[in-house]
Amino acid sequence: MDFNNAYLSVSREQGEGLKRLIKENNIKNIVEFGTSFGISTLFLAQGAMETGGRIITTELITSKAIKAVENFKKAGVSELIEVRIGNAMETLKNHNRPIDLLLLDGWKDLYLSLFQMLEPNFHSDTIIYVDNADMADTRKFLKTIGENKKYQLKSKFGGKAVLITIKK
Repeated sequence: MDFNNAYLSVSREQGEGLKRLIKENNIKNIVEFGTSFGISTLFLAQGAMETGGRIITTELITSKAIKAVENFKKAGVSELIEVRIGNAMETLKNHNRPIDLLLLDGWKDLYLSLFQMLEPNFHSDTIIYVDNADMADTRKFLKTIGENKKYQLKSKFGGKAVLITIKK
């Protein structure tokens, strides 16, 4: 499959759920792994507009990131979103600010290493939203995280997504 032109995003139902999650939890600091054309990011931005939040999103494929930036401008939310182009393991390497919401929606085989790299930025109320939870690589990631007693996993949208929270 040619991922350069594939629109990969959460469903409308998931997008509305993300927006609600952001508002209900007063989420401000959002990191998204896997911008694609920015469709999912636009749902995040709708929530962030109401909480005064900001989004850092990262996309490997330059042409997709450029199209996403155009979409953000058209939607009038550019000022809320910082787009980083390149491998997320590089673009997020020095991230040192608290993360309220981490959306994992990029290459599934990077979920674990990205999660571990960003984990020092999690706090007691951090929510990790894992998309494509029904895919094999994602299930391996979730099994690994599920073995850590620190985290609680909750399936959403018929198993398409999983919310990871820190046990209180």
